Amino acid sequence: MKIKTTIIKGVYLIKPTKFKDKRGVFFESFNKEIFKNNVDSKVNFVQDNQSLSYKGVLRGLHFQNPPYAQVKLVSVVKGSVLDVVVDLRKESKTFGKYISEELNEYNNHQLYIPKGMAHGFLTLEDNTIFTYKCSGFYNKESEDSILWNDKSLNIKWPNSNPILSEKDGNAKKFTSFVSPF
Repeated sequence: MKIKTTIIKGVYLIKPTKFKDKRGVFFESFNKEIFKNNVDSKVNFVQDNQSLSYKGVLRGLHFQNPPYAQVKLVSVVKGSVLDVVVDLRKESKTFGKYISEELNEYNNHQLYIPKGMAHGFLTLEDNTIFTYKCSGFYNKESEDSILWNDKSLNIKWPNSNPILSEKDGNAKKFTSFVSPF
């Protein structure tokens, strides 16, 4: 397993070691010891979530406010996404900056997303299955979101007219967001 830092402190790209033979492919998608020693020694994942989306669906940019903020470990089981993480930590050197990575069923990459980040993804294929581990339980009253196409964030989405939920289409602009992180 290779663990790479990103431009946002605390966000890691995790690339599993894959073993291929005539039967197919095998890899560890999570190893608590490796994770504890190389990424986050304190995180305890308590909930797994999964979504199925058609091509062109954009989910995000979501986060939970303190004290219900969550650490996430995200990946794709089937299909592909452009995954985006925005730094919401007001004291961070990368506040308001984002990273994007393609996660898909072929590269099996994962992103580790610490608390204080907004997260979203755009599906690039039909019937994409996206999964994520969370360090806290979902709390409806603390959920929040930033507008996916806010001009001040300047995120380079490959689709300018994605399929959105009403909530995501009406999310707040980053310029009016007051960070609790």
